[in-house]
Amino acid sequence: MTANLYQLSAPKKVVLDTSLFVNPDVRENLGKTPTEALETFLALAAKIKILEFYMPPSILEELLNFVDKEKITGEMLLMINQKPPKKHELKCPGIVLYELIEDMRERVNKGLRAAEKAVRSAAGKEPDEIIQDLRKKYREALREGIIDSKEDVDLLLLALELDAILISADQGLIKWAEKMGIQWVLPERFRDYLMAAEKSSPDN
Repeated sequence: MTANLYQLSAPKKVVLDTSLFVNPDVRENLGKTPTEALETFLALAAKIKILEFYMPPSILEELLNFVDKEKITGEMLLMINQKPPKKHELKCPGIVLYELIEDMRERVNKGLRAAEKAVRSAAGKEPDEIIQDLRKKYREALREGIIDSKEDVDLLLLALELDAILISADQGLIKWAEKMGIQWVLPERFRDYLMAAEKSSPDN
């Protein structure tokens, strides 16, 4: 469910992921480094009155590991609301759990097939070559397109709780946002989204 970039007449909550600032393919229209990208975002966010920006504390802590903290002032960080999701109060549809279990079962089977294939094709190969190839295929089978950390769950639950737009470059998060009816914005259009919001803000 992609959020319309131009329907910004009412205040809206936005939940941000670390990947917007650390993924080089996504952050390039904000800055060359995570620090530059975050500085650009915070400068724009200060001018936008119709959006509120949120991050779970676990995500903000993760992000601050990638930036030069000396350049990011406390005043600037006021643009980001830190809020953990209400884990014990939120209700998720049962179908989400069923689909997660089914997805994990399929991925485990793919991982086993990748391991079997590596063993069968081992003849004449160096151990390091076999391991490197197996790691790549195993990672593709088990980790791509899935939520695989507590931080991912924090983002989804917070977006669900706030009825917020989720902005992330993580395909697993986007996939599960779709399943849970959470709005999201293409990360490549994040700056465009911010610029549209700035123009729509009351003072502009």
